Amino acid sequence: MTTPWWQTCVIYQIYPRSFQDTNDDGIGDLRGIARRLDYLVGLGVDAIWISPIYPSPMVDFGYDIADYCDVDPRFGDLADFDDLLIQAHRRGLKVLLDFVPNHSSDQHPWFAESRASRESQKRDWYIWRDPAPGGGPPNNWISDFGGSAWQWDEATGQYYYHAFLREQPDLNWRHPAVRAAMYDVMRFWFDRGVDGFRIDVLWHMVKAADFPDNPPNPAYRLGMGEMHRLLQRHSTDQPEVHEIAAEMREIADSYGAKGQGARVLIGEIYLPVDRLMHYYGGERAEMHLPFNFQLIDTPWEARVLAAAIANYEAVLPPGAWPNWVLGNHDRPRVAARLGQAQARIAAVLLLTLRGTPTLYYGDELGLTDVVIVSSDVRDPRELREPGLALGRDPVRTPMPWDVSENAGFSAVRPWLPLHADWSTRNVTRMAEDPQSILALYRRLLALRRKYLALSIGGFVLLDVQDDILVYERRHAAERLVVALNLGERPHRLQLPEWARDSRLLLSTAEDAALAEDGALLLGSNEAVVLEARCGEG
Repeated sequence: MTTPWWQTCVIYQIYPRSFQDTNDDGIGDLRGIARRLDYLVGLGVDAIWISPIYPSPMVDFGYDIADYCDVDPRFGDLADFDDLLIQAHRRGLKVLLDFVPNHSSDQHPWFAESRASRESQKRDWYIWRDPAPGGGPPNNWISDFGGSAWQWDEATGQYYYHAFLREQPDLNWRHPAVRAAMYDVMRFWFDRGVDGFRIDVLWHMVKAADFPDNPPNPAYRLGMGEMHRLLQRHSTDQPEVHEIAAEMREIADSYGAKGQGARVLIGEIYLPVDRLMHYYGGERAEMHLPFNFQLIDTPWEARVLAAAIANYEAVLPPGAWPNWVLGNHDRPRVAARLGQAQARIAAVLLLTLRGTPTLYYGDELGLTDVVIVSSDVRDPRELREPGLALGRDPVRTPMPWDVSENAGFSAVRPWLPLHADWSTRNVTRMAEDPQSILALYRRLLALRRKYLALSIGGFVLLDVQDDILVYERRHAAERLVVALNLGERPHRLQLPEWARDSRLLLSTAEDAALAEDGALLLGSNEAVVLEARCGEG
């Protein structure tokens, strides 16, 4: 069987507000993405995932959607999107959109009709409840952005539920008409030629039918964010969500059956690995790729990482395809977490593990979190619970393209400030430096494209000691060894007998060498990829 494109591809996430501005308003747009497609092809990625571009009041910067089947004028229009899609496909790039089915904007016509009266035909399209006995919210559920997840509506005398901001009321996915309408949204974009969706907060989409209180979280500590005071036992990850995921999958798969090319669904699901696995599906297929965030959350230690990787591989259901990601628009950047030296090691790990990797824009430049002064804060997460380092503005700052004013991102002041070293940490400058992290990403992506072992090959852990993590990737006659040094101390590593006559394909540094006895001399903060010369032996 032919391997599906989404198993061999590398996905690149674009936060559209911050990628490239072409109409001089300080905000990126669709024409800006189209302008930079050749850069993405040259980088070596295969697909782009674009964060929300739909009409929105932008209270949560596009995750509060007022129309699911159009483009916000800040980003352009449907003609701009169609042009971007055509240009991307001409270059061999797939295009994925963000689908936000859990909640809409309170400015969406559906919600306006729902809140008009208790007798509205769309009243039950959203989640409305009477006050608790004696008054107050129906239960103790907390918004992910802090405060009660229930908003009182004076006009109709009930509360509506919002897992995030009060301007983002949750849709009632137990209502058949809601499902039908949202499935039509998927078909609208699939019919335009979109290659897939990343589905926002999939595990939130169904709530316990009787709305019991959530239990307290015994691990809660001050500074964690108010949402963590409770365990979201009844407000997320309900059994009924799997039927919805399976129905979404059937829609996506139907387009491949029509000869229009396979479509992919990627689910955003922050759950322990054992529960995450359920979103691949059982008797009915669900997500092609439930997002695996372990490289973001796992301590950066060789033994801990090795155990996490081995466990994830071990619990994958039969036929399920793994995936990996280092960062996204919600989480601290990898260079901020690990430093520049280990960000290079992380790049090698991400692009040599078995499965589909996703890159976050700017990580290929080693961008770090940007310090945002209080007057520049835009993110409602930070505004609601300031000072807890929960804000997402630091990872959403503009992409630096060159040394011109505003780093070539815009002719005017960008919506968020640039990073301090943009005059040297930009695409043009780093493309000229063969030792830059950008050059490393390009070499890694070229290597991944050349060797099928790095995309669809088998994975075997070979060695874990101190700061060293070593594994094998193998496909047919290709047999590669990846060795990572997560520490400051050089190591002498004895390779397996079959790998001692190997050649160096890639190194993040200059001092890697193979000794006469077949040992690998691995420098501090260094990762290497070796090709064994023994074929299938």
